[in-house]
Amino acid sequence: MNAPAPLILTARLPEDMHAWTTRLRDEHFPPERNHLEAHVTLFHALPPSCEAELSDFIAKLVRDNAPAPARLEGVMSLGGGTALRLSSPAMLTLRDAIADHFHGSLTPQDEHRPRLHVTVQNKVSAKEAKALQALLAPQIEARDFAFKGFALHRYRGGPWEFAKDWSFRG
Repeated sequence: MNAPAPLILTARLPEDMHAWTTRLRDEHFPPERNHLEAHVTLFHALPPSCEAELSDFIAKLVRDNAPAPARLEGVMSLGGGTALRLSSPAMLTLRDAIADHFHGSLTPQDEHRPRLHVTVQNKVSAKEAKALQALLAPQIEARDFAFKGFALHRYRGGPWEFAKDWSFRG
């Protein structure tokens, strides 16, 4: 049996946007480190001991909430990488509710509200990152979308192990 692994909670993109951002990631992420599809991380390392409680809490959130309105804003620098900047006050409010519920169990990184984004390139030189940002900036058009729900994964050092997902029903 596998040892308990930290839990990663992501916001689920609509299918078309997920496919498009995964293609961008496949084109521009260093292939030797590209083990994941496109994703929007809300929590990086929740304790495995809270999985059942987290599942129950998320089930209530999706039951009571409609898909979370969001917006693709444009290209974002990660220093040594490139991302697509997203905004969603609704998703951040839901994330805050999860953070409040699990206060005391969060890592220092997860105590802070994230800047919502999809990473399409990471761990490259600043020169490479700036070149991709210049290439993508005129191609990326701002647009509205809605997050579909949440997905839970276990971190096992490389590719993530899918655990469960939930769709908004409110």
